[in-house]
Amino acid sequence: MAGTIPPGSGSGSAPRRRFRAWLLEGLADRAKQLPGPHAEPADGHRRHSWWRVMCLTGVDYFSTLGYQPGIAALAAGALSPVATLVLVVVTLLGALPVYRRVAEESPHGQGSIAMLERLLSFWQGKLFVLVLLGFAATDFLITITLSAADATAHLVENPHLSDALHGRQVLITLILIALLGAVFLKGFTEAVGIAVVIVAVYLALNVVVVAVGLWHVFTEPQVVSDWTGALTAEHGSPLAMVGVALLVFPKLALGLSGFETGVAVMPHVEGAPGDSPERPKGRIRGTKKLLTTAALIMSVFLITSSVVTTFLIPEKAFEPGGEANGRALAYISHEYLGDGFGSLYDASTIVILWFAGASALAGLLNLMPRYLPRYGMAPHWARAVRPMVLVFTAIAFLVTWIFDADVDAQGGAYATGVLVLITSAAIAVTIAAHRAGQRGWTAAFGLISAIFLYTTGDNIVERPDGVKIGACFIGGIIAVSLLSRLRRAFELRVTSVMLDPLAERFVRDIAHRRIRFIANKPEERDAAEYRDKLHQIRSDNDIPPEDDLIFVEVTVRDPSEFESELRVTGQVLHGRYRVLTLESATIANALAAFLLHVRDTTGQRPHIYFEWTEGGPLRHFVKFFLFGTGEVAPVTREVLREAEPDRAHRPRVHVG
Repeated sequence: MAGTIPPGSGSGSAPRRRFRAWLLEGLADRAKQLPGPHAEPADGHRRHSWWRVMCLTGVDYFSTLGYQPGIAALAAGALSPVATLVLVVVTLLGALPVYRRVAEESPHGQGSIAMLERLLSFWQGKLFVLVLLGFAATDFLITITLSAADATAHLVENPHLSDALHGRQVLITLILIALLGAVFLKGFTEAVGIAVVIVAVYLALNVVVVAVGLWHVFTEPQVVSDWTGALTAEHGSPLAMVGVALLVFPKLALGLSGFETGVAVMPHVEGAPGDSPERPKGRIRGTKKLLTTAALIMSVFLITSSVVTTFLIPEKAFEPGGEANGRALAYISHEYLGDGFGSLYDASTIVILWFAGASALAGLLNLMPRYLPRYGMAPHWARAVRPMVLVFTAIAFLVTWIFDADVDAQGGAYATGVLVLITSAAIAVTIAAHRAGQRGWTAAFGLISAIFLYTTGDNIVERPDGVKIGACFIGGIIAVSLLSRLRRAFELRVTSVMLDPLAERFVRDIAHRRIRFIANKPEERDAAEYRDKLHQIRSDNDIPPEDDLIFVEVTVRDPSEFESELRVTGQVLHGRYRVLTLESATIANALAAFLLHVRDTTGQRPHIYFEWTEGGPLRHFVKFFLFGTGEVAPVTREVLREAEPDRAHRPRVHVG
């Protein structure tokens, strides 16, 4: 009889193993080592001058010139320059001061979400962060799909390619997104130098286009007179124009999209020689220069491009299907500089829009691991880059299909994500200024917060698509997070165990005989409590009077935390009872970690003794999951079982 083939030795098993190893490469927590523009450089990694890093964030921020003028003209019509001026004022006097303060408070690139995380605790803090992560995911993901859709618009509307590509917008957008995902599957290497070249070429071409457009505006007086006539006919008085511009402003919020990215790339900014890891003053100064310079450059381009496109492009060309829809400056370049220069401008725009998608995807891959693994709210495979690339690429495909690769249709969702993050940043710095006792800054940031709250609310009411997509992301993130937390509930969850000198002495003294601990729930902590507990445990478990017993007590601080250090403190109470006190997020996981630590340091299997707790098992599990308490004995045993599969080496759990 032929010999049987061992399981897994078939011809297809080796390729499957190689594929799995490739897919899950880097499964360790890589929140600070992931590739891409938003990754925190490893120790020794070269950092760059602030202006070079500005180009890195600029691929996201400056690329909005590809579609922002067209969206502004479509939203405000002839009033577009005035509405854009309002946007610039809010940018320079609102968003810029907020994010300069964020750079001070969060100098390692964590952004405003980390600031708010520090202000809140317990489960409400975690849920609030998950909600913000949902909107951040909306921001970054719509950046990918909207940028790819606008790059497609520049391809399709190019005179040399229009006939061949017309009607294939969705397919082309999907191909661009797939190429983006393929780059990350292979391994995206962050290159500041590439970003510098892309941004320099793109801004230089925009200078030419805007300058030529302004020259035509100033040399054709009828253009200005036609515009002023249209404004007067539509809105009457200047006061009415300003009022309408203020109402229209929320629709132009895409022009604020670069600030969150600006603080995310802070770790790449070169610091000063005297910088400390806790307070890198040189990096903070450089980041403030980055944010200010980028905002000033963008403000100039926003105003001038709005004037040029509004004055020189027919209103119907901005409408869906029009030649200037989603590509207003490209229309100007073809119309006034010829198809050759226009094609060059299209190519530059396509590249920077595509690279903006790469920046956004890298932001997603780095944002989620900063929070979810620490909360125990991510499956193990989510720590690897490639599975998450596949997940985000699939979601981007779905969003592109739902919105039919339409730039205008995605504008509301993009603006919602951007505005929610900016509003949260404004609220965070307001709270920070209040806690620092800075009344002037508190009032100023409070006013800015009110403006952004109004803008966000108006945008949600006017274009609810954004909050719907955000709600889908929030619901998905919360559902996956809670399921992951449930699945990982019985993990050890302690990163390290540290004993103070007295606790070490207790363990050392008992190490030469059988090690016995009593798990005690501290209440009055008087002599009677320990005397009665000791008598009960000896009686229930037939422990001889001469055997030593040490009490172990765990105080639960914040049960919403997942991974933490475990500090053990020794005490002698009432002159005779030795007590080890622990602080942790859960009682059972802390006890299991402590027992394993004692086993590893002494070479003996410790014993721990519990009393049963009254109540139903389901209610106790809910208490354990939410509050870190519940029925401690069986959960401690389960944590030990998962951490140490070998029963012969597992600490012993006794329940009486």
